[in-house]
Amino acid sequence: MPSLFTPRHKAAPPEPGTVDTVTFSLISHTNVGKTTLARTLLRRDVGDALDQSHVTDVAEAYPMIEADGARLLLWDTPGFGDTARLLKRLRTSGQPIRWMVSQMWDRFRDRPLWCSQQAVCNVQDEADVVLYLVNASEKPDAAAYVTMEMEILEWIGKPVMVLLNQTGPPRPATDDEQEESDWRLHLQRFPVVKAVIGMDAFARCWVQEGELMDLIGPLLPEPKRRIFTTLRRVWEKQHLDVFHQSMQALGEQLAGNAADRVPVTRESVLQRLGVNRKELNDSMESAREGLSGRLSVRSVAAMDRMIVLHGLEGRSAKQIHSSGEAAFGVPVRINESLWSAVGGALTGAVGGIAAELKTGGLLMGGGALTGILLGGTGSYLLAKGFNLSRGDDHSVRWTEEHFAAQAEISLLCYLAVAHYGRGRGEWQDSVHPELWRGLVHEVVHDHRRHFNHIWKHAGVKEPDMADVTRECARALTLCSLALLRRLYPRVRLDWLS
Repeated sequence: MPSLFTPRHKAAPPEPGTVDTVTFSLISHTNVGKTTLARTLLRRDVGDALDQSHVTDVAEAYPMIEADGARLLLWDTPGFGDTARLLKRLRTSGQPIRWMVSQMWDRFRDRPLWCSQQAVCNVQDEADVVLYLVNASEKPDAAAYVTMEMEILEWIGKPVMVLLNQTGPPRPATDDEQEESDWRLHLQRFPVVKAVIGMDAFARCWVQEGELMDLIGPLLPEPKRRIFTTLRRVWEKQHLDVFHQSMQALGEQLAGNAADRVPVTRESVLQRLGVNRKELNDSMESAREGLSGRLSVRSVAAMDRMIVLHGLEGRSAKQIHSSGEAAFGVPVRINESLWSAVGGALTGAVGGIAAELKTGGLLMGGGALTGILLGGTGSYLLAKGFNLSRGDDHSVRWTEEHFAAQAEISLLCYLAVAHYGRGRGEWQDSVHPELWRGLVHEVVHDHRRHFNHIWKHAGVKEPDMADVTRECARALTLCSLALLRRLYPRVRLDWLS
């Protein structure tokens, strides 16, 4: 099934005064990342995104949301270039901005001024709201061009939303709020600036777009505010569908792992004493390989499904599928109830979960399952410590602890996809931020009774797999909402429940 974010062509500019079109103009100084962010917001490739100045030299409009004849347009504009010279001319001319830019040199003789001219004209002629992108890796007082460009925008008078790009890896919400506060304080002298929020082109979470829309709605005049409210509902429905389909994909994977089991040879008394264990060891190794292989296949399929659902391209790193086999250590003497299984290469998920093997179970750091996640998303090696569970029917399956760890991995996979901006290019597995790991472990611990119930339900002889899948999807939904609320406490998420 294709993504719900269907690619579209460029839009024809709206007629002046058109009521059923709401328009955002995305502007910034040159080479800050406008086109990269435009690709992320639109879920499709537009323009040219290169690490050089003035790649975009004409403004282009693209439909962001369309419904019942109404549409939200996003303009990708040329970056401001020689802002100081442009501002000097505007200050001394005494003429309206529209007349002033019409006197500027053309794109071939003075490219920076040409690009600045296009940005100013677009804001004045098209924008209902200006999305002004800044490089947050710079301190507010170090980016002198921002102040000059804000003075120009102040003269035009359109409401401005300042978006902080290049904010770095995910961090606690308090750190983001402090950075936003610093920029807000720096720009408070400009009344056109209505809000400052983080919107990293590479790693924004889609829920942050909802916060942006909540802030923009009140800035629009009637009747455009009513049109925008309708478009916002369409946006919510699209993302609600993506969210629940993602939970369904992960739920199917987790349910399959919970119910998976492999018959094994019954252990004899002599084998318990270490005599003639080859048949038993062969049976157990075959079981381990089968469980790990199917776990890996399910995980790759779920990851690839989420990549498509979120309007991304690329696939999970399937080529690493067999890399985990050598990591299995097969002891010469081991009771099957203490069989230490290492998961195969769960590509597209996270790195290994390490824990020490202790007699009778999983202990680390005082007896708690830590859920510490190491390595990149392309190599999942469940290290020694997670046992296969033996049933009365002489079959083996993943243990409760192992199943809970799989739930953590599923949630980390979801966060990774939900934060992957289209502007980054094709999907690539990467190391998950430490912040996510700790939060995911806490949330799964808070909901552990749900996962324990699912594991027991799936362990019966012939479980109702549709029911198990629903339970898995519901538990993952509750955990994902809890994670998003912790990561983005300001964002309204009631419509996702």
